[in-house]
Amino acid sequence: MKAEQEIKIIKAEFAAAAAKHKPFNSLHEAYSVILEEVDEFWDEVKKQERHRNEANWRTELRQIAAMALRALVDLK
Repeated sequence: MKAEQEIKIIKAEFAAAAAKHKPFNSLHEAYSVILEEVDEFWDEVKKQERHRNEANWRTELRQIAAMALRALVDLK
């Protein structure tokens, strides 16, 4: 996928999370949410290559990016 397409998907993920959840209150909260997404990505990475699900690891990377963006926007 082109970068522009990925950015659109990440922006949509960001918007969905912002509509569903209150803004981050602290760096600690942002870190814990991002870490959860990284852990879910790591779960895919640890699988043998033939058992990895590309849709899953792509989704997790997009969620990491969206939550990092959210931290940048929400926190002063």
